[in-house]
Amino acid sequence: MAFSFFFRDVPALDVAADAMIEQTRGQMRVRVWVAGCAMGQEVYTLAILLSEKMNYFGFQNLNIIASDIEKNFGEVVTNGEYEWGDIERIPDKLRERYFSPTGRPDIFAVNSLLRSHVTFVHHDLLSLKPVCEDVHLIICKNVLLHFHPEERIEVFRMFHKTLAAGGVLANENTQKLPFEVQGLFSQISNDSQVYRKVEAS
Repeated sequence: MAFSFFFRDVPALDVAADAMIEQTRGQMRVRVWVAGCAMGQEVYTLAILLSEKMNYFGFQNLNIIASDIEKNFGEVVTNGEYEWGDIERIPDKLRERYFSPTGRPDIFAVNSLLRSHVTFVHHDLLSLKPVCEDVHLIICKNVLLHFHPEERIEVFRMFHKTLAAGGVLANENTQKLPFEVQGLFSQISNDSQVYRKVEAS
């Protein structure tokens, strides 16, 4: 099971979100893919950040596709219900704005606005088939370290094909791009593994 928690690695997510928003201003449809979403903590962290950063109309055009090889995560992500211990690290103002008690002891639910922008898809990254085309932001953390080096290279190539022009990729901060695919992306920030797609020459 992939390990994650709410508001993990926010500085890198901030960089990725800002780069995507700048690139997609005025577009009628914005697609984000969180690949290897586990139980959704990173998905809803990103959704909260984007809700705070985007204007009302921009956020309405947002579709976040959360995918994982574990089918069992689908119900958790779709329902968006978490224990208090999971959400207590979220800043108070954001927790109060985006979560509410369910009536069950210590169980809180993500608000319906955020959930309406998230779709769970059962997906195997090693199929090398994207969940959709023309994605503006791909988040893939804590997944590829479990793959063989050759498999990682092929997944990054698939990500490159999947991203729309100028699309953004956020990788785990401890994992640099393999040498074989470094020409496909340009690093946006020296402090995080966040990249923009480079168009083929």
